[in-house]
Amino acid sequence: MAERIITVGHSPDPDDAFMFYGLASGKVKLEDITIKHQLEDIQTLNLRALKGELEVTAISAHAYPHVADKYWIMRTGASMGEGYGPVIVSKKYKTLDELKGKTVATPGTLTTASLIFKIFTDGIANVDIPFDEIMPRVSSGEFDAGLLIHEGQITYAQEGFNKILDFGELWESTTHGLPLPLGLDVVRKDLGSALAQTLCVGLKESIDFGYKNQGESIPYALQWGRGINTSLGERFVKMYVSELTIDMGESGKKALELLFQMAAEKHLLPPVGGIDLV
Repeated sequence: MAERIITVGHSPDPDDAFMFYGLASGKVKLEDITIKHQLEDIQTLNLRALKGELEVTAISAHAYPHVADKYWIMRTGASMGEGYGPVIVSKKYKTLDELKGKTVATPGTLTTASLIFKIFTDGIANVDIPFDEIMPRVSSGEFDAGLLIHEGQITYAQEGFNKILDFGELWESTTHGLPLPLGLDVVRKDLGSALAQTLCVGLKESIDFGYKNQGESIPYALQWGRGINTSLGERFVKMYVSELTIDMGESGKKALELLFQMAAEKHLLPPVGGIDLV
């Protein structure tokens, strides 16, 4: 049987790199399938998913209702905050009330961070800019505050920023302990359920391989660490590659459905209803 080439899109971030290490290194293999890795920032992957370009791709949870006709959500591969998540920070201000009438830099139209911001804040303007420009442009005074994702969530204090709000903490208290869905892996429906299931199992095996071989997978992942040291990098990876990443389970599914419901009620997303996981 001829090898089938499956293109998998994921971001050049330590947590994604850790998840895919087993497959990327060739140490986890799928019978008759060759995985081609496509590394692009999450906003680009969101836009490509709108067109259904990649067979398997990481996307922001925010993007899913726009691509639900083309993709299934994989129960493996989700990034979920468990009491932590995107953080609003500022050099000048310390409370959300102080930001009324001000402008916050946010990390991209389709990112889940920007969606959560719009669900839970009123009267605060936002402007989407590349996520890695947020801290410098808040520091310079161009923006009053910034919404941080990726490594910025754990490095802001040492760079002199005040934490105004951690949306992971807010979500956990608002939802009575549900995780905050941030990123998903999705598989295109036209591949069929059998192949989709095979790819899901392969990703699960890749994550398992990464955890069992951290001497290899952590250094590999930290190639994309954007200046953070090994201990911070390992902490960041394990924040977003957790048991819920291996299988989001009922709590992850319930959290996703609640996020989509809340966004639809505020007319931020089209209604989705119940979701099916592969």
